[in-house]
Amino acid sequence: MSHRRVVVTGMGVVSALGQGLPATFAALEAAKCGLAPISRQIGDDGIHTYHGPAGVVAPLDTTALEHRLGARPLAHLDPLSAFSVVAAFEAVEQAGLVGDPVLEHRTALVWGAGSGGNQTVEESYARVFLKGATSIHPLSIPKQMISAPVSHLSMTLGVQGAAFTVASACASSGHAIGEGLWMLRAGRADVAIVGGAEAALTYGSWIGWVALKAMADDACRPFSIQRRGMVLGEGAAALVLETYEHAVARGAPILAELSGYGASSDAHHITMPHGRGAEAAIRMAHEDAGLALDHPVLISSHGTGTPLNDKIESQALQNVYGAALDQNLVIATKSSHGHLIGGAAAIELVTGIAALNAKTAPAILNSLGPDPECQVPLARETQSIGYSALVSNSFAFGGLNAVLIAKRV
Repeated sequence: MSHRRVVVTGMGVVSALGQGLPATFAALEAAKCGLAPISRQIGDDGIHTYHGPAGVVAPLDTTALEHRLGARPLAHLDPLSAFSVVAAFEAVEQAGLVGDPVLEHRTALVWGAGSGGNQTVEESYARVFLKGATSIHPLSIPKQMISAPVSHLSMTLGVQGAAFTVASACASSGHAIGEGLWMLRAGRADVAIVGGAEAALTYGSWIGWVALKAMADDACRPFSIQRRGMVLGEGAAALVLETYEHAVARGAPILAELSGYGASSDAHHITMPHGRGAEAAIRMAHEDAGLALDHPVLISSHGTGTPLNDKIESQALQNVYGAALDQNLVIATKSSHGHLIGGAAAIELVTGIAALNAKTAPAILNSLGPDPECQVPLARETQSIGYSALVSNSFAFGGLNAVLIAKRV
């Protein structure tokens, strides 16, 4: 096993709580909820409507990008790519790497997404099926492909090294970050830009989740009694990873050390989670990080607010940590920004690292009271913490699991 240390030197976020990590984390600290009712329709027939709570990103401020790229830097991009570019540029700018020669050949790009450009696909279908058109926009395929975000990131940032997309549903960006970590450990790059995004607040996506009976019609209430399901969000989050030696040599700010990664598959069911996979991934991450299971940690849970997921995750935490679980603290930020699907792991790792550094755990919102089937130590209000390590869980449909561990430096 490689002992090459990997650190985080930049982070960026686009979320329903605000654009940029400072705005997003300030909202979390203040226990603000970025979820609000939406009501939308496709076409003019009044039939194809959808409504309910969601985490919607406000119009993007592209000022920083315009200084670098000129006017209208996000023109002809699906929101999936636009969110990705803005979040990654923030991270690279914080790391002090914009325009740095290392981006050309010693930097990798690994990005996560659960689906491609949903808005582009839907606009194309609406044009053909609702309006009777026989042609669609010539850039429809380049805009909607699931690899479009990483392509635009490479072009925007000038990255000429390995660049690819990881798609594993709600664990996509977790796997992307973990694989970026191992690329650096293996010496394949000195820098890795990693993260993920989702932009699925579209009619087709929405009614699909409703059909699965996974969507709440009121609020996201992780680990609460009477929780009714998840609430969709949109946005992106990015991290700049570097080898410790590379970061120190250039005097980069070190925000955290990314020290552990565990990945597993339940091999059980396409929608129903099984605790054995979650437990295995958590144990693997601890072993990889060299972090004892009785070491106190902040746990950024998958915490979707669905009845089964929260129950299974609670049982997994109980089984892994045993009596030591009570010294830990569990947060669940989906209650604030919604479920970003492919971008969920990235935003939860980024905000978890911010929580470690601020020594503040954001409250889990919307609870109606404790559930006896979810006996874990929850952050029921914003509180001061002294943890030095973060465990961030992502457990996806199809039983695809990714767990990451970061340490405060």
